[in-house]
Amino acid sequence: MTPPSSPRVAAEPAEPKAGGVAMPIWLIMLLCAVGYWGMVYFDAHGGRFQAQVYAPYAQLSEIDELQPASDTEAFVNRGKAVYETVCALCHDLTGSGKPAQAPPLAGSEWVTDPVERIIRIALHGLSGPITVLGEEWNLAMPAMGAALPEEDLAAVLTYIRQAWVNKSPAVSVEEIRAVKAAHAGRTQPWTADELKKIQ
Repeated sequence: MTPPSSPRVAAEPAEPKAGGVAMPIWLIMLLCAVGYWGMVYFDAHGGRFQAQVYAPYAQLSEIDELQPASDTEAFVNRGKAVYETVCALCHDLTGSGKPAQAPPLAGSEWVTDPVERIIRIALHGLSGPITVLGEEWNLAMPAMGAALPEEDLAAVLTYIRQAWVNKSPAVSVEEIRAVKAAHAGRTQPWTADELKKIQ
């Protein structure tokens, strides 16, 4: 008689073993390339890595144009704004003047030195005949600068003396105050003959 067979016990799986697996060289090269590309991308687009942040600008020149102006540029820009508001209606934005209305300022001998002439014209006005760039004018100019703050008057006269083809030195607030003090009681506009005596 055969004895009954015992149930077969399943064999347990083998214990896992730790070991190294070689990484393919192509995978190492790919990871290096992706890492390098990432550094280049962040260097080009990250504000922390650049002296200037480009976006949304395309060139550094665009950023430079938006930087605050120097004191001199700001002063001349202030004068330009005053000119466009107060003077351009008669003398034109280009300083070329308007026929039968106002003589040109661009290239005018009355705009260049001596500076005391243009200050007097602005503070007290001008009347009677005057020759500008060889053309005779006989119109009256009111004292447009008398109501302006001294800083604005200095700025606009500086702009006029340096705009277009004019290349004369700036006008200072001190020069305006000196002319004001010298002619504190004057109420009449200047004539061309009077201004010619100023050298």
